[in-house]
Amino acid sequence: MKWLFQSLNSSIGKKIMMGLTGLFLIIFLTGHLSGNFALFANDGGESFNNYAKFLKSLPGLKFIEIGLAVIFILHACNGIWLYIQNKKAKPIGYAVNASSKNSTFSSRTMAVTGSITFAFLVIHLRNFWYEYVIVKSSDNLYEIVVETLSDPIYGTFYIIAMLVLGFHLNHGFQSAFQTFGWNHKKYTPIVNFLGKFYTVLITLGFISMPVYFLFFYGGN
Repeated sequence: MKWLFQSLNSSIGKKIMMGLTGLFLIIFLTGHLSGNFALFANDGGESFNNYAKFLKSLPGLKFIEIGLAVIFILHACNGIWLYIQNKKAKPIGYAVNASSKNSTFSSRTMAVTGSITFAFLVIHLRNFWYEYVIVKSSDNLYEIVVETLSDPIYGTFYIIAMLVLGFHLNHGFQSAFQTFGWNHKKYTPIVNFLGKFYTVLITLGFISMPVYFLFFYGGN
């Protein structure tokens, strides 16, 4: 087990962990967005509440939630460690003069967009998961969502946070494939296209929810 710990604790190991956790979170985001589309059903929230109750009744839900938390934390901690190591490895002059030529805006701002996304996640969990699962302030999650996302301040904050997430995903998707050596001049452009396509779908998908509730419920 010592060799495994040493491997995972190395620079390459941490990059692999970043790639694995990143791909898992991409899958999670896809599933999460798909389920949230039930919010748009014209049935007074019945479909979304049934979906929420289904998730709440899943066997081993606590272990799933703990697993998700561990993956998020591993992704964030490895990202911070790699960011610090990259900063130490690059001379200041080189970083200033060459970074804009050798990297994209998304890649240069990964630490910033990741930090903002993590802060949003904490607030998001506080407003929804904590209220519905821990405090149990209401058994109607749809009403909690409507009340929260129809608030102009939170709705705007949500939209901005999703745009930031989009920048993070744009580089993260491509970087994950490169980490595993899936880098080929023939297939890399396809991966880059899929990454951008996925990023646009996820970003617009999540943004559509606060826009919908701000338009129909905002100010009511």
